[in-house]
Amino acid sequence: MPYRAPLADFTFLLDVVGFAEVAATERFAEASPEMVTAILVEAGKLCETTLAPLNRAGDKTPARLENGVVRTSPGFAEGYREIAAGGWIGMGASPEFGGMGLPIAVATCVNDMMGSACLALQLNPLMTQGQIEALEHHASDALKNLYIPKLVSGEWCGTMNLTEPQAGSDVGAVRTRAEDRGDGTYAITGQKIYISWGDNDFSGNVCHLVLARLPDGPEGTKGISLFMVPKLIPDADGNPGQRNSLKVVSLEHKLGLHGSPTAVMQYDAAQGWLVGEPHKGMAAMFTMMNNARLGVGMQGVAVAEAAFQQALGYAMDRKQGKTPLGSGAIIDHADVRRMLAQMKAEVFSARAIGLACAVAIDMGRATGAAEWVARAALLTPIAKAYGTDIGCEVAHLGVQVHGGMGFIEETGAAQFSRDVRVTAIYEGTNGIQAMDLVARKMMDNGEAAYRLFDEVQAAAELARPTHPDLAGAVWTATEALREATEALNAMPPNDRFAGAVPYLRAFARVLGSHFHLKAALSDPARLPLAQFAIKRLLPEYAPLLAQVREGSAGLYALTPEALSA
Repeated sequence: MPYRAPLADFTFLLDVVGFAEVAATERFAEASPEMVTAILVEAGKLCETTLAPLNRAGDKTPARLENGVVRTSPGFAEGYREIAAGGWIGMGASPEFGGMGLPIAVATCVNDMMGSACLALQLNPLMTQGQIEALEHHASDALKNLYIPKLVSGEWCGTMNLTEPQAGSDVGAVRTRAEDRGDGTYAITGQKIYISWGDNDFSGNVCHLVLARLPDGPEGTKGISLFMVPKLIPDADGNPGQRNSLKVVSLEHKLGLHGSPTAVMQYDAAQGWLVGEPHKGMAAMFTMMNNARLGVGMQGVAVAEAAFQQALGYAMDRKQGKTPLGSGAIIDHADVRRMLAQMKAEVFSARAIGLACAVAIDMGRATGAAEWVARAALLTPIAKAYGTDIGCEVAHLGVQVHGGMGFIEETGAAQFSRDVRVTAIYEGTNGIQAMDLVARKMMDNGEAAYRLFDEVQAAAELARPTHPDLAGAVWTATEALREATEALNAMPPNDRFAGAVPYLRAFARVLGSHFHLKAALSDPARLPLAQFAIKRLLPEYAPLLAQVREGSAGLYALTPEALSA
């Protein structure tokens, strides 16, 4: 079944998550319903006609390293050029540098469609978008004026270089060195791994943001600085000049996402420029990472959408014996219908949470209000972790719907499962997202969370007259989540971490059900899906929150010896 851009879902969900507030601000006043619809329609055409046909090519003919040059999958160069020509890379970038200045919520919808069509290629502009944002917030005017217009236009691409062999989640263990050359530039030496789109054969330059440590940098994250290190050093006119002393050592052989080259990068006294203040690199990098975390969460949603569409098409076409409704198609079977309903309900919930996060980001930027900034921060780890978990789970269900054919590569169902798996790992594993939620995001003693709970319960009260059973279930689950949050905030850190993942999932279950209830109120046709989500999925919150209250003692009772027995 060919990919169809779910334009009606985007339009409907933007309304459900409150995008009208964004369009009412002075900053985003041009984002009228007509303008947003026109943008989504054009992006949908690009995804359906140009990008979706590339997805299988990327899987079957992976990127490869040939004589030091990365050769990309068939059609990727042409696909990338169409993305760039449409201005889609600079959707959220400032018009000062040639960007569209669109709300993040609209850009998120476009990236969602691109990820459904061809995740391996979509990852390239996503990295560049994050780099643009980091430069806008932290770079000098000279660096901004040189790099951002070319990144926005797609003439150059951007990457993010954090991880090293000994420094994965522990970014403070970075050993890459930076030495002052005395001329305003720095010599960058070290090795970085897992660099998505570390090189390509279709852009004029590849610009690497690299974390490195100055000689006087203290140990840990407080001693790390950020540098712009281009593949080709710009000349006096800003054009790509001589080759910098960096190279792709190798490309990783991966479970999936074969069309996206994942590089090991070597820097040998490569010329770089400081971005931001010395020893303040993590603040600049977190700007890029937070952008990427929402983007990666929506990658999970994107693959889930594509996997659902294909599974639905297969279930409607596949004939197999007698069925309860008499059509002979497997979609008539109760268990197949259950799987498809779960896939659709999960996609709706995860997409709604991601778009609500994007709306909060937009409102924070447009108004500067601390409450919106806090809302965006709170929702980011939920959007990333839940979105990518759902991507993995829905892709898994898609294989199951296909039965034996799901295990056969020719259907493409298995590719969704392989491609999406990394999204739960990169840009901070989902366990780290959950730990961030129960630690850093609760440093306000849960104030941002409690405000959100109040809104969810108020919305449930509005729904009681027409949907008392659904409204009551959402209200009760939210109250249980509130009480669990209070208990969580009273725990020592390691006890919080022991229950962080089930807490985040319970939080997402409540939020997803909240948006399903709002959808049912707005459109009666959405009621059956809301009933499925609230009656069959929401009840998971109770055992999840029971785990939160258990703390860490039971985990450590399982000693390495006990686990090895």
